[in-house]
Amino acid sequence: MKIASAVCAGVLLLAVGASAQQGGNTIPNTTISLGTATPGGGFPLYGNAFAEVMNAADPALTIAPRNTKGSNENIPLLEKGELDIALVAGEPSYEAFMGIGRPRTHLKILTAIYSSPGMFVVRADSPYKTIRDLVGHPVAFGAKGSGLPILSRYMLDGLGLKQDEDFQPVYLDHAGDGPAMVLDSRVAALWGAGIGWPGFAAVAGSPGGGRFIAPDAEEIARIRAKHSFLKPLTVPAGSYPNQNDPINSMGSWSFVLTRENLPDDVAYRLAKTLHGAEAAFCKKLAQACETTAANTVAAAPDVALIHPGVMKYFREIGVVK
Repeated sequence: MKIASAVCAGVLLLAVGASAQQGGNTIPNTTISLGTATPGGGFPLYGNAFAEVMNAADPALTIAPRNTKGSNENIPLLEKGELDIALVAGEPSYEAFMGIGRPRTHLKILTAIYSSPGMFVVRADSPYKTIRDLVGHPVAFGAKGSGLPILSRYMLDGLGLKQDEDFQPVYLDHAGDGPAMVLDSRVAALWGAGIGWPGFAAVAGSPGGGRFIAPDAEEIARIRAKHSFLKPLTVPAGSYPNQNDPINSMGSWSFVLTRENLPDDVAYRLAKTLHGAEAAFCKKLAQACETTAANTVAAAPDVALIHPGVMKYFREIGVVK
């Protein structure tokens, strides 16, 4: 009898350990793999904060971040079912959704994460003032496989420039390598995007400081005329050390995408947990303040691309009808 009682107690403990109680309902533990990018970039920073906030908000949920080569690897990993969700920049997402250079993807949007206005950073004492000043010089355009070089390629094309011909392009093995290359003058500039992007913060916050180069008003108009999916975006003043004025540029929204067959109830649970913790996420990471349900609806190229489980939650809270 004692042995039987001990066995029963052990089974009970296992059952409790395998589930969590919320509102009187038993919710099973769920582990979700999250693809980010190479260390030192904005995606790992965001992904780790995303996991911490989500895991704290739902104790039965485990978001497990995984470093990858970035957007261009995350998309096929999602399509093969080797990741559940992943961070993907706006331009690779757009190309995958539209079938540009590849078959149309059937991946879905979980959430828009933040806007990504693209620009260059140079040393404060450098002679470069405009994008055309950088022509012919070495420029670090981001990590291999990330979405950053795709954004720059579209923007430069809008200005009649070819990234791999008019510049000396450098593609990084790790996103975190870029700032040091600017500071020791191995490259003239580092390309990046977003608010709170680590590479920009490292250069701007260095002892010598940094200076940002973005398209001017006439250049923005030219880019928009050729690539209308890119949107005018602004980096607010104070987003980076010693940045006293807002910076107008162009860019897009990055997303958390899901594998095609992520169950509706899992996507619903992820959306409910995430948007229920918007304030905590914003407090933890400045750029996460843009991760809202309303921004997801506004940023999606088509609301039909948003996961059905997420849409169910959005209807419940009145973001969509």
